[in-house]
Amino acid sequence: MSEAFSKVAVLGAGAWGTALAQVLARAGRDVVLWAHEPSVVEAIREEGENEIYLPGVDVEDGVTATGDYEDLADCEAVLAVVPAQHLRSVLEGAAPHIAKGAPVVLCAKGIERDTGKLMTDVLAETLPGAPAAVLSGPSFAIDVARGLPTAVTLACADEALGMKLAETISIPAFRPYLADDLIGAEVGGAIKNVLAIACGISEGKDLGASAHAALMTRGFAEMARLGVAMGAKAETLSGLCGLGDLVLTCSSTNSRNMSCGMALGRGVPLDAIMSGRKAVTEGVATAPAVVALADKHGIEMPICQAVAAILEDRVSVEGAIEELLNRPIKTERL
Repeated sequence: MSEAFSKVAVLGAGAWGTALAQVLARAGRDVVLWAHEPSVVEAIREEGENEIYLPGVDVEDGVTATGDYEDLADCEAVLAVVPAQHLRSVLEGAAPHIAKGAPVVLCAKGIERDTGKLMTDVLAETLPGAPAAVLSGPSFAIDVARGLPTAVTLACADEALGMKLAETISIPAFRPYLADDLIGAEVGGAIKNVLAIACGISEGKDLGASAHAALMTRGFAEMARLGVAMGAKAETLSGLCGLGDLVLTCSSTNSRNMSCGMALGRGVPLDAIMSGRKAVTEGVATAPAVVALADKHGIEMPICQAVAAILEDRVSVEGAIEELLNRPIKTERL
């Protein structure tokens, strides 16, 4: 079972999807990269580059770009890398063309806003019976595409299938660590985007490095509380897909979520920030979904709640900061 899959589909040709296609091709796999935009397909086919989402990186020869679901038919495994809020519609379109029993690795980091469902739930509803895995961890697309090293979590309930998927996507510069906790991998990947917006706001308001560190630490506590309440393992959230991804996303202006927060902290309206972006900023849609899940499970998440309130224009940045700083004194705990 540990022998690698030879032909793999990647659904979604944004920066992250293209980067993962690069990894698969470097691992010796035949890759079908499906893109929603015809212009992306054309650019990869004619120029050998995803000029819109990952400019300056030559796409590997083993990657075939397509806009047709029919081209997925003989792929043995699928990496779903479309944004979380669009995953359902893409999987519905792809479902008739995905081989029965082909595993689907969920690579989008978010929670479906309208339903509050995780990506594994969306997969179960759109492709019933498809074996699921989750790939998450500290991995900027441009770093991965350029072959810079990182390590990620690959969560799969079936250990043998997880090993086969790990063999499929593993190269020296992209090292997957196996786990069996899909919920933990999903929750960590989703909530860190919301917390990155909070850290960006702190940077944009020049609140200092101490405030930044405090936000990350207490934000991790919020992530752990909700994750455990939803069935995740605390050790999963302390690993690459939780703490590791949180550190990366909250510490670099290359993070779309952190840069969004920085602009908010400097007084730029959200509409103006989003209108100037090609790539999706997942934390914007995920924040209210996280808050709804926290309410459902009775979990206190003041930082995520503050971010959601700012994004929905229910409180000013200054007002949210004041509310957080004036919360009652409590014992430190997760």
